[in-house]
Amino acid sequence: MFESFDALLLARIQFAFTVSFHFIFPAFSIGLASYLAVLEGLWLKTGKAVYLDLFKYWLKIFAIAFAMGVVSGIVMSYQFGTNWSVFSDVAGPVIGPLMAYEVLTAFFLEAGFLGVMLFGMEKVGKKLHFFATLMVAAGTFVSAFWILSVNSWMQTPTGFEMAANGQFLPGPSWIEIIFNPSFPYRLVHTVTAAYLTTAFVVGAVGAWHLLKDKANQHARKMFSMAMWMAALVAPVQIFVGDLHGLNTMEHQPAKVMAMEGHYESHPDGAPFYVFGIPNDETQQLDWALGIPKLSSFILKHDFNAPIDGLDTIADEDQPPVFMVFWAFRIMVAIGLGMLGIGLWSLLARTRGKLYDWSLLHRAALIMGPSGFVAVIAGWVTTEVGRQPFTIYGLLRTADSASPLDAPAVAASLLAFVVVYFAVFSVGTWYLLRLMSAAPHPHEAGVKRGDEGPIRTAGITPGPTQNPGEEETLPQSVLVKKEDGQ
Repeated sequence: MFESFDALLLARIQFAFTVSFHFIFPAFSIGLASYLAVLEGLWLKTGKAVYLDLFKYWLKIFAIAFAMGVVSGIVMSYQFGTNWSVFSDVAGPVIGPLMAYEVLTAFFLEAGFLGVMLFGMEKVGKKLHFFATLMVAAGTFVSAFWILSVNSWMQTPTGFEMAANGQFLPGPSWIEIIFNPSFPYRLVHTVTAAYLTTAFVVGAVGAWHLLKDKANQHARKMFSMAMWMAALVAPVQIFVGDLHGLNTMEHQPAKVMAMEGHYESHPDGAPFYVFGIPNDETQQLDWALGIPKLSSFILKHDFNAPIDGLDTIADEDQPPVFMVFWAFRIMVAIGLGMLGIGLWSLLARTRGKLYDWSLLHRAALIMGPSGFVAVIAGWVTTEVGRQPFTIYGLLRTADSASPLDAPAVAASLLAFVVVYFAVFSVGTWYLLRLMSAAPHPHEAGVKRGDEGPIRTAGITPGPTQNPGEEETLPQSVLVKKEDGQ
């Protein structure tokens, strides 16, 4: 029954499916690892147990998300050898070492300190445990660094030499390969997106619990921190996105033409199309609704600047416009929504109503998963916009696939769909269950006996401590575990 399917299309669908599932988890764990480091650092600096409670609350969630990210990443990488063996052969001398650096640096760094971070708070000193948390956070960033360097090189390949057998070989300078023209923009844009994704998840959880109990100090703290991140980072992300777009315009003009829906060139200023139905067959945007000359202003900062269209690109070199056009608009719309929530929270904060405006809390709750949608839409824009090339302008996707029959690819795709939905649905359900439980004092490692105080990670609360209050413990109360003390 699979003979009628195209093996290349099935291979592309399979890779898109697995990479979309995979990136959901790094997009969360990159930001959450840094958030955990901030929480632990604030606890060590201030002695406020609310930060420790939130650290332990989100640590459980991080552990599960991190594990699912690792598992899905391993599965995804095997497809380079199964479905894309030609690409692996010709590009392996360049991308192979870069991916090996990711394992040797980021993965080993994370694996080396993850156990200490998860289980070592009562077994090592506070400083060493904080150092382990910082190393895990650094490891997530280093991982993003190398993976984005690989992908950016595929978008804007530089620093290579072509061998007689058609292989891409590294040139005299690896720096030129690693720091290819699009890499700095894409690294900042992606990592910032991860921070925003995490901020809106944390904000949504805080909002959920504030809607049930506005006096919950832990919910107040996490919601406040998340809204600060939204208010400060969302404008930065929009600015970085603009720079990234200008860089893409320089190196991948066909992608930007597809993003803008510009089938035709505009010599006197191009409109920005808010809505339209791209039609690749007729090479026009049906039902177009645009703002005159705004696209020229965005792309070249001049309302009258000429903008080339897809009529300057050969038909066989054009990307599928429909997916790129709408994925880009979804990403931009969510970015503007994040900015709106951030500004709204600033208004509420200045009026002393940050924890009282239920409508703001409901909006933040609705926006909770928005970061995941935005990063997937961004990757669709990036990867589909690069088509029909695997290595932009040099190696076509049709020439990169393994010589497999459609039934073989379809069978593995079906297996991935079944297993991924079964396994990751359970994992996601458990994450949501953890988030639905309100954070409380002494979040992890709680030992409640019939007598005696509660002890958590070396903290002995005083007898007058109120469970609902945000506490500030003096340094003399913080019991050190270092050196057997």
